[in-house]
Amino acid sequence: EVQLVESGGGLVQAGGSLRLSCATSTFPNDYFIGWFRQAPGKEREGVSCLFSSNSTDHDSTYYADSVKGRFTISSDSAKNTVWLQMNNLKPEDTAVYYCAAGFDICLEDYISVWGQGAQVTDSS
Repeated sequence: EVQLVESGGGLVQAGGSLRLSCATSTFPNDYFIGWFRQAPGKEREGVSCLFSSNSTDHDSTYYADSVKGRFTISSDSAKNTVWLQMNNLKPEDTAVYYCAAGFDICLEDYISVWGQGAQVTDSS
């Protein structure tokens, strides 16, 4: 079973950068590892997902429109760690960020494992 451990949340001013890390126990074929977030008073939403290279039905990465061009998802070659580099942060990026693993589609309904969550807060 996939286990996920997150790190890297914190306070950051608007326009600043922050990197979240997700240590994974394994990255099975056809899985994706991704980041979801939940802002106060809002539903949890998918931010970005990285698909296993053996998954041929989808693009290798997914980004929500709200973060395209600002956030980058990546992993080490062994896929033991997945990062979310967040640049040019905006106040609306304030949320609890969850690392997640699932199958097929980067949506909450397809998640099978959740990380513990990491708070990212605009300090402006």
